[in-house]
Amino acid sequence: MINLDKKIMANTYTQLYFHIVFAVDGRLSNKPSYIEKNWKDELYKYITGIVTKKDQKLMQINGMSDHVHLLIGTKPNCNLSDLIRDIKSSSSKWVNQNKFNPSKFGWQVGFGAFTVSHSLVSKTATYIENQETHHARKSFSEEYIDFLEAHNIDYSTDYTFESE
Repeated sequence: MINLDKKIMANTYTQLYFHIVFAVDGRLSNKPSYIEKNWKDELYKYITGIVTKKDQKLMQINGMSDHVHLLIGTKPNCNLSDLIRDIKSSSSKWVNQNKFNPSKFGWQVGFGAFTVSHSLVSKTATYIENQETHHARKSFSEEYIDFLEAHNIDYSTDYTFESE
């Protein structure tokens, strides 16, 4: 029997984690635009600030000169596409304003987003932290295709990141 004298408040409890990957635009062109080691940490801090201002939690960030991995914990009201759009737009504008790159810097259209269970957050963070080790054995394209296949995502090679 329900006691009508007690007011029961429903709550929302979530743990939503995403492993996000996106690449630098023009990375295979004759005027490549890469993330350079001398400003990579500043870029990552800037991206962290964007995520924080959007009231989400950046748990890990790292990458290589041609792409970035993020592990983000989100609230249920987060529109992931809007968050990634804002990260990419603001960070590329910031790189160009600071003239970190001799050519115009930007991110390729699109991104990969893969859900992460709470039990795999630590493993995913370690994976992101150790990008240099992974890419000693595997190209970015191979890594990305592996993610798509591991998550059973139907894809067309016409719509994946530039091939290597």
